[in-house]
Amino acid sequence: MKILVTGVKGQLGYDVCKVLDARGIENKGVDIEDFDITDESAVKEYITSYRPDAVIHCSAYTAVDKAEDNAALCEAVNTEGPRNIAKACKEIGAKMLYPSTDYVFPGTGESFYEPEDETGPLSVYGKTKLGGENAVKEILPQYFIVRISWVFGKNGNNFVKTMLRLGKERQEINVVCDQIGSPTYTADLAPLLCDMVMTEKYGVYHATNEGICSWAEFASEIFRLSEMNTKVNFIPTREYPTRAVRPMNSRMSKDKLGKAGFHKLPLWQDALERYLKEIQ
Repeated sequence: MKILVTGVKGQLGYDVCKVLDARGIENKGVDIEDFDITDESAVKEYITSYRPDAVIHCSAYTAVDKAEDNAALCEAVNTEGPRNIAKACKEIGAKMLYPSTDYVFPGTGESFYEPEDETGPLSVYGKTKLGGENAVKEILPQYFIVRISWVFGKNGNNFVKTMLRLGKERQEINVVCDQIGSPTYTADLAPLLCDMVMTEKYGVYHATNEGICSWAEFASEIFRLSEMNTKVNFIPTREYPTRAVRPMNSRMSKDKLGKAGFHKLPLWQDALERYLKEIQ
């Protein structure tokens, strides 16, 4: 098995390559310096030359607020990029695994979204990631689409690192308490993606660490585990306006993972504790 991993400089791509290396599976991690995923001919040339058995496509435009003012770039990366990768995969008969996002859902109600539930993104980021999903589905008869949320990992910026930085600068901080979801530790997610791509169990999945929380609860646990005395003020979303609309409900059901024979990820609190030890 030979696997190409895009976005190796990002949180997820970095950990996916780390897992593949540890397992002795031939792989190559690439980023923008190797080829531009928005350039169809460049994608085709690179992938048909390397001829991987599978591509785990971790590259994405993830600046959610900036995307509202850079819609064309966001669409090029998140929709046309996966389309180009899928076309190249189809040409050489390679598998494709595409990590997507909770932002493809409108985030209403309090129930857990199933993979087959109706989508309805509210932001440019969400719409372009859904566009990527649809492009993959249109081109490939078989694919893996894995929706994740609230991602944190060693190699990149994320909410945890932001809280740790702000906690050193301030005695108290306002964090929204009415957006509910599940954090996802890339070191836990990466082994699952590597397991999945070795199988023929194609389809759309949800994969996050187990358990749910609000962003404010997440922040509180970060400070508790880090033994920082920063006070977290629980505030409603309406008091913290952002450029992009966030889903209020990012609860996603992972039942399909178990039914397919895949292990669910550990509790998010356990993941956070291990992550803080990794980076501190």
